[in-house]
Amino acid sequence: MNDNPVNVGSWRVLSGSWLKLIAIVSMLIDHLAHFIWRLDESFFQVYFTIGSRAITPYFLLRLIGRLSFPIFAFLIVEGFQHTRSRRKYGRNLLVFALLSELPWNLVHTGTWHHSGQNVIFTLFLGFLGLCVMERYAADKRRMALWLLTLLAASIFLNADFSCIGFGFILMLYVLRHNRILQAVVGTCLISGIHWMGGAAFIPINMYNQQRGFIKGNVSKYLFYIFYPLHLLLIYLYLRYLY
Repeated sequence: MNDNPVNVGSWRVLSGSWLKLIAIVSMLIDHLAHFIWRLDESFFQVYFTIGSRAITPYFLLRLIGRLSFPIFAFLIVEGFQHTRSRRKYGRNLLVFALLSELPWNLVHTGTWHHSGQNVIFTLFLGFLGLCVMERYAADKRRMALWLLTLLAASIFLNADFSCIGFGFILMLYVLRHNRILQAVVGTCLISGIHWMGGAAFIPINMYNQQRGFIKGNVSKYLFYIFYPLHLLLIYLYLRYLY
C-alpha cells in the first residue's frame, strides 16, 4: 500500500489500518455476543419489530459483527496486490490458521474437535485463488481447474463462510477497478450469509489506499495474534469464570 497521499475524494478517509481496526472490533463484538452475551436473557429483550423480525440487543450486535468478514476479505485482496513477498504473506495466513484451530474448536465445542474450520483458512484459500488467477491468466483451462480444486477444498474443510467466502474474495479481485459494481455484486453474494454484510462496502469504499498507522512487524503480527488469542480468552472465561 502507498504511504503517500493520493488524489481521492474527501470521503475516502479510512486507511488500511482503520479498516483492520473496524474489522477486528466488529468481529470481537460478534463473538462476544455469540458466545457470552447470548447467555444473558436481557440481550434478547425486544425493542421493536420490523415485520416478523424482533429487534433485540443480541440481533443488533450480531449485525455489527457481519461487517468483519467482507472487510477482512477486502484486505486480503489489498495485501495480495501490495505485499513485498506473497510467499511470506501466504505462509503467515496458513500458520495462523493452524494456530487458531485449537482455540476455535475449544470455544465452539469445549473439545479439540469441531466440524468446521476457522475463517483464516477461508482467507488463505482465497489468497491462493488470487495467486492462481494471476499465474494462469493466459491459461484459462488450468486456472479453472485450480480454482475448482480450491473451491472444493473450501467445501471439504467446511471453513467459516465456506465456498461463498472463497468466491467473495475472488469477486473482490476481479471487480477491483469498479467499486460500484463490486459493492452491488458483493452485497448480493454476501447476502447468502447475512444481508448486513453488504454494509461493509461503506467503509471499504472510504478506503484511501494508504497503509495508515499500523507499521512494522510488531504491530502487524499483533493483528494476526488477536484472532486466536481472543478466542482462547473467551473459552477460558466461559470455562472458568462464567
